[in-house]
Amino acid sequence: MKSTCTFLAGVVALGLTLVVFLGFSTQVMAKDTMHIKFSTWHPPASKEVKTVWEPMLEELKERSNGRITYTLYAGGALGKGPDHYDIVKNGLSDMGYFTATWNPGRFPLSDVLSLAAWVSGKDVGTAIGNAMHEEILHQEFQGVKMIELNGCIQAFLWTTKPVHTLEDAKGLRIRSPGGHQTSYIESIGAEPVFMPLGDVYMAMETGTIDGLVTCPPLVQAFKLYDVAEYGTLATFGCVTEGVIMNQKSWNKTPDDLKPIIEEVCSNPFATSGGLNTEVYGEMMDNIKSQGVELYRLPEDEAQRWYSAFQEDTKAWAEKLGAKGLPARETVIQYAEESSKRGVECVACPPEWK
Repeated sequence: MKSTCTFLAGVVALGLTLVVFLGFSTQVMAKDTMHIKFSTWHPPASKEVKTVWEPMLEELKERSNGRITYTLYAGGALGKGPDHYDIVKNGLSDMGYFTATWNPGRFPLSDVLSLAAWVSGKDVGTAIGNAMHEEILHQEFQGVKMIELNGCIQAFLWTTKPVHTLEDAKGLRIRSPGGHQTSYIESIGAEPVFMPLGDVYMAMETGTIDGLVTCPPLVQAFKLYDVAEYGTLATFGCVTEGVIMNQKSWNKTPDDLKPIIEEVCSNPFATSGGLNTEVYGEMMDNIKSQGVELYRLPEDEAQRWYSAFQEDTKAWAEKLGAKGLPARETVIQYAEESSKRGVECVACPPEWK
């Protein structure tokens, strides 16, 4: 009888131990998993979504053995393009892609990443942007976890009529993404117009505007090759962008998952192979195949444009310098980081290099 009681007591004790253990294990599993709400303004069917963001998020899921899951909110699902920094910062999404240039004056020194430069791949632009963030630009992004910062692939001038010289550009109404590109458009004698990219197709089709400055991926994403008959291949730089994470979401991320997120997402274009230098060539070939006539400026004409861009750089640096910001030093640093990666920053005054 005594042994029977002892045996039953042991069984009960074991059962309680299992209950406690299973309960603890469930808590650990719950703690060690996470669901990321990822937001981007890119259209759902764009190359950015299909070749960068979806592969990146799937890579997070795979490398974490399924402990990281996600929901992707593309296009205007959570808000307009200029709102995407605050969409993440305020916690409407956990992680997302934002365009700093669409928030004039908010990230003044970071506009350096949108200077005119020959960046042919987002992977290269991200390597430059991350280096600049580490060295100086981190001070402009307080209250969020910066995952990666980049300058976009070089933007060109896409128009409804051929533009081969500064004289051809005079008086044209050109949609600008903002930042330095607005000044560049003015410097070639055209009139900058700001409007959402989604409105550009109709505006060009109806003649409300004569063209726009943007990068090749967005020409494809918004099918602007239907209305832009000509592409002038002078680099206008592009915009400053990046991936950030809500600070509270980052703080709650399990410690052993943080390195996975940083490794996969610190250069999502290198991770996914999307929008890298090789893909850039394919995009340009595709745009040409759609009937867009591409024209590369001769060296002497290009220098006329870039000399005007360099004057804009000087004026910008002087303006920010008067506010106590080290803009000139930031431009010099950007030109150096670009040069290390085979990129020429044509907007940097030669005497500064």
